[in-house]
Amino acid sequence: MSRFEYAPAPESRAIVDIKSSYGLFVNGAFVEATDGKPFKTVSPSTEEVLAEVSEAGPADVDKAVRAARKAFEKVWGPMAGRDRAKYLYRIARLIQERSRELAVLESLDNGKPIRESRDVDIPLVAAHFFYYAGWADKLEYAGAGADPQPWGVAGQVIPWNFPLLMLAWKIAPALAAGNTVVLKPAETTPLTALAFAEICQQADLPPGVVNIVTGAGRTGQALVEHPDVNKVAFTGSTAVGRAIAKSVAGTDKAVTLELGGKAANIVFEDAPIDQTIEGIVNGIFFNQGHVCCAGSRLLVQESVYDEVLARLKRRMSSLRVGDPLDKNTDIGAINSSAQLAKIRELSQVGEDEGSERWSPECELPAQGYWFPPTVFTGVSQAHRIAREEIFGPVLSVLTFRTPQEAVEKANNTPFGLSAGIWTEKGSRILWMANQLRAGVVWANTFNRFDPTSPFGGYKESGYGREGGRHGLEAYLAH
Repeated sequence: MSRFEYAPAPESRAIVDIKSSYGLFVNGAFVEATDGKPFKTVSPSTEEVLAEVSEAGPADVDKAVRAARKAFEKVWGPMAGRDRAKYLYRIARLIQERSRELAVLESLDNGKPIRESRDVDIPLVAAHFFYYAGWADKLEYAGAGADPQPWGVAGQVIPWNFPLLMLAWKIAPALAAGNTVVLKPAETTPLTALAFAEICQQADLPPGVVNIVTGAGRTGQALVEHPDVNKVAFTGSTAVGRAIAKSVAGTDKAVTLELGGKAANIVFEDAPIDQTIEGIVNGIFFNQGHVCCAGSRLLVQESVYDEVLARLKRRMSSLRVGDPLDKNTDIGAINSSAQLAKIRELSQVGEDEGSERWSPECELPAQGYWFPPTVFTGVSQAHRIAREEIFGPVLSVLTFRTPQEAVEKANNTPFGLSAGIWTEKGSRILWMANQLRAGVVWANTFNRFDPTSPFGGYKESGYGREGGRHGLEAYLAH
């Protein structure tokens, strides 16, 4: 098919001042690590080293936790909710003021297209701080009793797919509830968390209320297992979540886990076809498929299968893969070489098991980590690509005949994070939503988020909710 040729429209990189090296953010200041080796953060689209970042060892984590404990007991915990709200509002406004810089930094460090970080991620980050600022002096209405109390020190570990947004999901409700925080960002995407530390300084947030410790699994383990952490919050893989659940079992720590998914996007024969195709594309190719609630299993009613597949392939042929800072880019770079290797491995498994693989013609950049948008047909429920989380731009297509069959296939997964329903019948939407074992069910849309709405899953997708009143309640002791 023919398509428009676009001139490059790159966002300016000059708006971001990336330092050559970063320390840890502890007790309101950037400090050098004492027992960890520095590591490099790399831009996935070019493989260039962006900065050298300190690794926090157990001693560094202990300093951060002690700083958070002191701030909780002396300043933040006793502070009136209306005063905590002022700091949260100030942080939200600073995020808005620095939104262009943060969007560019996120795309450089993560690989996602600038139009996503600019139009989705950063606005939602600010919205979460605004929303929870409004809750800070209304905690008795959060559902945790007449006199809810914060847990104390929250140890938080976030993933690399939405670095700053996941930080907001964790830090905003924790601070609104009166907790202090030690947060570990993912080792491949630490830069926006460190920029957020600068925002905390700009907002004159009391020292120790927010602490950022960078590093890999060793750092996260030291934080989760620290005896003076009262609340653990984790977003990431099911395997790591399972290990965290084991490590805190038998302790008095509160825990929320938001883990993997293998969501079904269900298309009925009466679905609005053009809207549905856009929803399918957004469901799996948004953020290169690096989304825990991605609609990676497409269930199509047999009577419209041929039309849906033909239109989907046509739409995929218009997707643009390339420079994340180009405003025309639809699909950016895969976050790391390790993740790219996993996507390639599972895609090859799909072919080896007999599924038919198709990708549109697209020229991938020579440098960086790239994978084309891919669809597999002839997939059965037994195939690994229909059961395992690929966490990339790979879609498996299955068919169904009746609504009951669609429900059975959609629920035939160890995960239960999200699902999508495409139909013009409101009664069918309500019936399906009640049948689907998923924490979030979208109707005639996909990947829509709002700070007022809770998000979380069932089964191996974790437990607890983030966002809304439910997300606030998770940071309050009953």
